[in-house]
Amino acid sequence: MDRTRQTSISENLLVSVSIDLLYDGMVVQDDIFDSSGDRKLTNSGTILDNQQIDRIKRLNSGSNTIYVTGRTHKAMMLRIPNNVDIKVRHEVENSAGYSIIIDEISKHLEDIASKKASDTVSHIDRLNDMAEQLYTLPEEVLIYLINAVAPADEYLQRHSINVGILNGLAGKWMGMSELDISRLVLIGLLHDIGNIVIPEKIPLAPRKLTAVEYEVIKTHVNYTYDLLSEFPEDIRIAACSHHERLDGTGYNYKLKNDDIILNARITAVSDTYDAVVSQRAYQKPKSPFNALALLEKLSKKELDRKVVRAFIENLPKTLVGKPVIMSDGSIGVVSEYDLDDIGYPLVELSGRIIKTNENFFCESMFSDD
Repeated sequence: MDRTRQTSISENLLVSVSIDLLYDGMVVQDDIFDSSGDRKLTNSGTILDNQQIDRIKRLNSGSNTIYVTGRTHKAMMLRIPNNVDIKVRHEVENSAGYSIIIDEISKHLEDIASKKASDTVSHIDRLNDMAEQLYTLPEEVLIYLINAVAPADEYLQRHSINVGILNGLAGKWMGMSELDISRLVLIGLLHDIGNIVIPEKIPLAPRKLTAVEYEVIKTHVNYTYDLLSEFPEDIRIAACSHHERLDGTGYNYKLKNDDIILNARITAVSDTYDAVVSQRAYQKPKSPFNALALLEKLSKKELDRKVVRAFIENLPKTLVGKPVIMSDGSIGVVSEYDLDDIGYPLVELSGRIIKTNENFFCESMFSDD
């Protein structure tokens, strides 16, 4: 029996996942096995209820790990528990392969920055392989991984992979070819590599940066261009141009409009979105609706309107039915959204559907962290 853990999962391959991802009402696509992969715990076609789940846990002798097929794994990942606490977030990330890929991508970026390895083709191939592994997951899971609240001290490690994921989704939403999407993902993974050179205490400062610190941070785009000297020129330019703005207010080259290449304009939108929804040392995470509303506002002058529209028309589809913390501290569930008023969706609260507004709005995604 092949029990190798994989993140790129074929339908029949057995893969190790957390038992906590089983849920009431789930239809088991294939047999489920215990943590050794040898003992069958339940049969294909079983409809799980809480009693069945408890039975599986008992038969698994206290282990939190089970083996399922790719078909069953997909069903589990499509139905992430709504009440997301830090334990479940970690289990989802581990089962999706996200945690492993973060660690490996971080190592590749450090190797590129330190020039420990000069085989650029090898780096590109491996980064592309990891991106392809992520894209075997449902779109809803990818967006969950980005929006789930994570500790602030993990931001720098997560940001590059999140921007890579968002770039890939944007390319898909915009109808790009697989080759162009792969290039976009790679640019997202590499776009902030220059931050490795910046003293860590600056980006992790638990306050707003001083004017001097901000000028230091801005130099990361120059370092990015230099560190990617062995990469194709279009990747270097796109990666180091993600802070340029269409009206010329960005940095460091004050480029405008079509002088900013499309892949840089896409990366700018992905970078902004992830920065807004992420927990930072100096900033609480905001909801995806806050982020989308900001993107729409910035698309009037600074960000590419076509790219922003791709985000607004596609990303919210995965948010319906998800819990959010409201501005008064209550917890609602996203019911509907309006593309023309994307910052203020309808939420269900205590059985009532309420239209949010500037005085009562979704503050962030719900988490028990």
